[in-house]
Amino acid sequence: MIQSKIKQKKKMAAPLVFIIGFFVIICLGALLLMLPISSADGRFTNPLDALFTAVSASCVTGLVAVDTAVHYSLFGQVVVLCLIQIGGLGFMSLSVLLSSLIRRAITPKEKLLIAQSMGMRESGGTVHFMRRILRAVFLFEGTGALCLTLCFAGRYGFAGGLYRGVFVAVSAFCNAGFDPFGTVEQPYQSLTAFAGDPVVLIVVMVLIVVGGIGFLVWEDVLAALRRVRRLSPYAKFVLFITGLLIFSGAILFMLFEWHNPDTLGGFTTGQKVVHSFFQSVTLRTAGFGALDLTKCTEESSFISILYMLIGGASASTAGGLKVGTFGVLLAAAGCAALGRTKVIVFHRRISKETVMRALSITVIGASLVIVSGLAISVIEGSGILAAMYETASAYATVGLSIMGTPGASAITKCILMVLMFLGRVGLLTVTYAIAMRMNRRTGVDYPYANMLVG
Repeated sequence: MIQSKIKQKKKMAAPLVFIIGFFVIICLGALLLMLPISSADGRFTNPLDALFTAVSASCVTGLVAVDTAVHYSLFGQVVVLCLIQIGGLGFMSLSVLLSSLIRRAITPKEKLLIAQSMGMRESGGTVHFMRRILRAVFLFEGTGALCLTLCFAGRYGFAGGLYRGVFVAVSAFCNAGFDPFGTVEQPYQSLTAFAGDPVVLIVVMVLIVVGGIGFLVWEDVLAALRRVRRLSPYAKFVLFITGLLIFSGAILFMLFEWHNPDTLGGFTTGQKVVHSFFQSVTLRTAGFGALDLTKCTEESSFISILYMLIGGASASTAGGLKVGTFGVLLAAAGCAALGRTKVIVFHRRISKETVMRALSITVIGASLVIVSGLAISVIEGSGILAAMYETASAYATVGLSIMGTPGASAITKCILMVLMFLGRVGLLTVTYAIAMRMNRRTGVDYPYANMLVG
């Protein structure tokens, strides 16, 4: 009984550890970004802008209050890049890396925290699993950086191309959306300068997808390739829903933008297809832009909001409500429409607790986005579509904007920071951290009530 209570207390402390850890990283990043050494002009950065950048980078979002390449010095940009890497992997992954470097043993409590941060039920083999993940991450980022360096070297020279290649590779893999391409004359460029370069767009797309499918799916795919075991139902589920979202998003974007002269209209057929897939992929919480999104039709902007909210997979660098959440609700709706009382996916049953969890995540997250969008629309005097686009982008840690984040008021930026933080650490993690400390079970049960729905 005593051991059970100790384990329960450790589990109760875990969500709070994640929240405090991210908060500390954000504060340290903001302090560094405020220093004169971090700015290009050698002056102190506005505390709100520094904090906004630190939150956006740590939460791998990509919304910016100032242009990263124009406002920050090389030191400041490296700080942003470090925050992106830490935020993408999670600070618990960083602790494993540092412990490995100094040959320090991981404590049982740390193993439990790492397992919970990765969505694992057991802590056995956690450290070896995390080390494999770190090796795979650096392999993917290194390969992507090499490919992008070859693409950028012709324009920026080898040193400039190498720096930008590493920056974009890390940012893309971590689904962050930060870029080092802005200039004083043309800030906030993102990847618009490479709109006609399919190699850059395809490499970035691959990095985004690999980073967004989740570490647990990687492990299953690699095990299946080695014929150690078959793909788990969860891995099949994530890969199927991810493919469905990417292809459907590309088709819808082509449908609404094919003849739009301000977006796809001026490209060849092949370029239109590449850009449509790139837009569909970048909505998966990445936030890179190769087109002027302010010129998109209202239909594609509305569809973009929905796809941003879905996001990527759990235990990945991506944010959003998560692919698994969307897939579970889709499966539950389909089974209910067929008159089935059980939710079945790939010949496996999904528990009612999982369906309820998916439903609660969706309702709470969507409510936050809608209420925040209405508030920002009133504060900024902007259209509701642009405001909703901004709040969905912040909560789903995407980083795309059609409203113009740098020109937003201080109140709006504070709202967006809260949404980014909740979207990254997980809204239920926050609510569980509070509820677990306040929970006092009374053992009281209540009779059923008949409710009319539908």
